[in-house]
Amino acid sequence: MFLTLRNISKRFGAVPALNDVTLAIGEGEFVCFLGPSGCGKTTLLRVIAGLESPDAGEVLQSGASLLGVPARLRNFGIVFQSYSLFPNMSVARNIGYGLECRKWPKEAIAPRIDEVLALVHLRDQAAKYPHQLSGGQQQRVALARALAPKPTVLLLDEPLSALDAKVRDELRAEIKDLQTALRVTTVMVTHDQHEAMEMADRIVVMNAGVIEQVGDAVDLYDRPVSRFVAEFIGRMNLVRQSVARIPPAERQAEADPYVGIRPEHIELIDANGAQSDALLGRIEKCVFLGSFTRITLKVDDRKLMLELRGRRTDLVVGATLAVRIPAAAIHRLQDATR
Repeated sequence: MFLTLRNISKRFGAVPALNDVTLAIGEGEFVCFLGPSGCGKTTLLRVIAGLESPDAGEVLQSGASLLGVPARLRNFGIVFQSYSLFPNMSVARNIGYGLECRKWPKEAIAPRIDEVLALVHLRDQAAKYPHQLSGGQQQRVALARALAPKPTVLLLDEPLSALDAKVRDELRAEIKDLQTALRVTTVMVTHDQHEAMEMADRIVVMNAGVIEQVGDAVDLYDRPVSRFVAEFIGRMNLVRQSVARIPPAERQAEADPYVGIRPEHIELIDANGAQSDALLGRIEKCVFLGSFTRITLKVDDRKLMLELRGRRTDLVVGATLAVRIPAAAIHRLQDATR
């Protein structure tokens, strides 16, 4: 593999940030570290960058260890959440400064600046200063600066989280298109599941300093291995096996009594029907969200969330609804006790 993390552990005082993390990343791959605040994803990125030293384990690039190689010599491009541009330098100078520090030939710097500004659609902004640019433009400059030295690895630390929703959506697509065109190995940290699902070839879901699961968006959504992954990627109902109408002979041990069902997989049925797997509940909430309607249904002492396509004006709060949970929609999860 092009980039290998082997048994990485890191503590800050008494607090464990990473615990024996192992991961292999292919050349040209786009990988997202996804998880909540404090899960260790940024620490892992900083270990790759050389900005943090692991307490144990090693980082290898094409089989060669990077331990002891300072960040400035790794030829990794880094883009942070805060744009970190020099306020007293023009856009062009911000990009060119890094090339000068890397001792690029003087005659090669201006053409490279022009080339990367074209990549991020900012050629006409070269003479401006950071304060004259929007947040989205400043982050494009930061991206151009990271790409200018032709890095072997691009590291992105929540680069879009400071931007408004519309600009964030635009930059998601632009960064993914750029990465696909350049085929630069890219590792991005994010807490946004939609961002990871849209951009990454593979997603690394992290929790409490360990990797919970690695896979593409379909793997993680359709085949979550744990309750944490199931609830972090999309929405998931957790219900007792008896509520899901799983036959007693097919149930897991009572020590692990809950199973998961995605809201969109719960089916409406005729309330007057005699189906043995019918569940009756009262509608507590009904919210129209554009392409679907989200319904909260109270079934006995539990709440079920349903998502039905389109707008459902026929369903009102207080009404009784009959639903069923198809056997194929049931996810058996690790650590699903409550």
